[in-house]
This record gives sequence, structure tokens and C-alpha cells, in this order.
Amino acid sequence: MSFFLSSRLVRDPPAFESERASVRTNGKLHIDGVGITLIALASAALEVALDRGQIDDWFGSSFICWMLAIGVIGWIATVVWEIRLKEPIIEFRLLGSRNFAIASALFFVFGFGLFGSTTLIPQILQSLYGYRATDAGLVLGPGALVITVLAPIAAQLIQRQIVPARLLLTISVITVGAAMWYYSTFTLATDYSHYALARAYQGLGYGFFFVPVNVLAYSQLRPDQNNRASSLTNLFRNWGGSFGIAFITTAAERRHQFHQSNLGSALGATSQQLASRVTELTNYLVTKGFSGPDAAAAAQGYLYQQFQHQVSLLSFMDCFRVIAWLTLAAVPLLLFVRRFKPAGKAPSAH
Repeated sequence: MSFFLSSRLVRDPPAFESERASVRTNGKLHIDGVGITLIALASAALEVALDRGQIDDWFGSSFICWMLAIGVIGWIATVVWEIRLKEPIIEFRLLGSRNFAIASALFFVFGFGLFGSTTLIPQILQSLYGYRATDAGLVLGPGALVITVLAPIAAQLIQRQIVPARLLLTISVITVGAAMWYYSTFTLATDYSHYALARAYQGLGYGFFFVPVNVLAYSQLRPDQNNRASSLTNLFRNWGGSFGIAFITTAAERRHQFHQSNLGSALGATSQQLASRVTELTNYLVTKGFSGPDAAAAAQGYLYQQFQHQVSLLSFMDCFRVIAWLTLAAVPLLLFVRRFKPAGKAPSAH
């Protein structure tokens, strides 16, 4: 029923009708089968490598090395093949437009930060603070609410030419970077309100991101190029998310090992503070009915758990700092944006 009603009631704009007609020859639609095959093979190989890399020890695994090789070579072959075609599946030539190339880079950074932080925050809350999955998910809610409220405001600011798109993007990127850095200052004593507030700050940045980055992306393109441009920006955003999640998975584990080694070396068996703390906990547990040996084992187990929590927190905070620096590193790109006059109506986000 949905397909029937759509075919009867929904019509493509004239520009899309012309584009569809231009790719038809003798009544047949030419499909780039080689391009589709290369994209599917390269994407699948690279996605498998990113998903399984940390589990299989990255370059220590011949399987991961093969997947990375196939993915990289596949994408190189895809670019070479697609550039040669008149009607490619992915129009890489659009990256020759400076504003579109900058917008694509911003989409990658956006995907990296958003998906990376969305993966990281629930993991922190559930593993270190004992949150349930539902409670951890609620922490993400304020960010989405702020984005929903601010996105239409950003559209009006640009449409009425009150604030330039480049200025809004600069404010957006700096705000997101500051929010990521704010995350990195949290401790094990941080409560729900601080995490929710940090997510709202992050949403404040993203609320002023979607509309201006789309305006920037399409600012130098013809209307008949918009459809192909949308697919390319989505590609950069999705790959940013894939790399962001892979980075969080790998960096959190590697930094955990690093901090565990450093802190462990500072808490040797001869540490007087550690011995004093174990004695205090042992005596306390004895007063609660534990036997001497059981109290000593429980005290050491509790301190080891606290040690692991501190190590994990440090590794997670390192991840937030890297995301913050990567986000802020995108700010200089906005200095190279070519001046443009936005259309009367801002394009919708994809």
C-alpha cells in the first residue's frame, strides 16, 4: 500500500527527472556493476577489520592484515574506477569543490565524535558507576533534546542571513570540543547531573552543526549534483562513526594497560599507604564478623577493584581528550571556506 500511494502521490523535482533521463540510453538504465562490487568488497573488508581489529590484535592477526589490505586497495581501485566514469555510483569529483571537501571532512569528524562518545558514555556509566542500561541511555537524552530545539533556530539564523554559516560552524565545533574536554575532567564521584549536562553541552554544539554544514556542502554545487553529494557526505559520516567506534574500542584497552602498568609500579608490595589501607579495611571487616584470613582477602579484593576502576576511568578520559583534540583540529579548516551567499531556504540535513 505504501509503495502504491508513494508512486501515485509523490513526484520527483524536475531536476531529478532530468537526471534520471540522462542516465538512460535506449530505454535501459546503465548500472555500474563493477563500481558497486568494488564498493561492497572494500566496505565489507574495512568494516570487518575495524570491528574485529582489537579482538584479534590488529596487525598481529594475518586475517586483519588481509582485511585491511583488501579494504585499502579496494577503495583505491574504487576511486580510480569511479573517476573514469561519466555516471559513477559515487561522484568523487565533487571533492574538487573546496567547500564540499571541507564539509565532508567535518562530517567525518562529526561521525567520529558522536558515535565514539555515544559508545563510550554508556560503557563508562555501566562499568564504573553501576548504572543500568536504561539509566545510562537516559544520560544521552538531554543532548538529543537540545539538538531538536536548536536545529530549527540555526536554520532561521542562516536563512535570514543573521549569522553566517561559517561562524555557526566555528561555534559548533569549538563547543563540541569543549564538551569533550569537560567529559575528560570527570572522576568516579561525578554524578548523573554532570554527565547529563556535558551531553547537553555536546548537543548545543551539534544543534548548530547540521544545518550550516549542509549549507556549506551544497554552496558551490549545482542542483542536479545534490543527490550525489548527499550520498558522499553520508559515506564520510558513516566512516567517521566506524573509525570512532574502532578507536574507542582499541584506545580504551591500550590505555587501560598503560595506566595499569604505571599505577601498579607505584603501588608495590612495599607501599606503606597500601599496607595501611589493607590493615584498616581488614580490621573493619573483622568487626563485621569476617574471620581474619577472609577479611584480609576481601580487603585486598576491594582495593584491587578500586584500582581497576581508577585505571579504567583514566583510559576513558584519555579517549575523550583525543576526541576533543581531533574536533578542535577541524576548526582551522573553516578558515579556507570560500565565501558564498546562502539560498533562501536552507537544505535539510541528511
